[in-house]
Amino acid sequence: MRLLQIELYKLWHNTISKVLIFGYFLLILSISILSTIKIDLGPVKFYLAEQGIFNFPYIWHFNTFMIALLKIFFAIIIVAMVGNEYSHKTLKQNLIDGLSKSEFLRSKVYAILLFVLTSTFLVFIVSLILGGIYSDYNEMAIIFKDLEYLVAYSIKLFGFFTFCLFLTILIKKAAFSLGFLFLWQVIEGICYGLMKWKLSDIIPQLSAEQVFVFFPLNAIGNLIKEPFSRLSAFQNIADQIGDGFTKNYDVSLISILIVLVWSFIFIRGSYILLKRRDL
Repeated sequence: MRLLQIELYKLWHNTISKVLIFGYFLLILSISILSTIKIDLGPVKFYLAEQGIFNFPYIWHFNTFMIALLKIFFAIIIVAMVGNEYSHKTLKQNLIDGLSKSEFLRSKVYAILLFVLTSTFLVFIVSLILGGIYSDYNEMAIIFKDLEYLVAYSIKLFGFFTFCLFLTILIKKAAFSLGFLFLWQVIEGICYGLMKWKLSDIIPQLSAEQVFVFFPLNAIGNLIKEPFSRLSAFQNIADQIGDGFTKNYDVSLISILIVLVWSFIFIRGSYILLKRRDL
């Protein structure tokens, strides 16, 4: 608790961090704005809430996927939080004052865990309220079905944020860390393209998809698959165009394990960097 209090004190006394944190949580609450979207252009009438996006249990899938897209906003907070420790020399001062490198890292991880749990709780409450207002189903068994998407959401955020933590400790500069984060996404895409092109020729038993699931950002993205093709409107169009559409939307235990392993690697890697460096 002491380490978490230290970290929260730093964040609370940083104006930019406060603005970003409040902004992030306000964006989570703003998902309710989707329920007000109406389009009325003569014969074209569209009311988003009537498309079933707030029906239980689909709402757990839809909201966790949509709100997870906002994770980059909190990633900025984490990168700035760690980057400022280097640029303002507060990391070195903390170590001089008696804080160990292990405690320093744990304070960051505890802060990440707190924000992940807070974000997950807000998604749960917002989804429960919107579903209670707009869902066509109110049976308890249906309401609390598919809550594994909330588990996937929390692991998705934790994996992504620990990756950001590792990059910032590795690079030390907040701006360069964010730049490398986007560059890494491009690198994963290039690697996937190269594997699609040559991997089957080199190792016939392996496909690009089988290997790509182990790449960190792709593994994090795979935790919650896109929910839009589950909507009845999409399914009807797919049925009219061709042979229909089938896709597995379940939260995969393998994906969860991969992200948890990467999270451990990122945290352990961060500690090794801190331990070996002369700060």
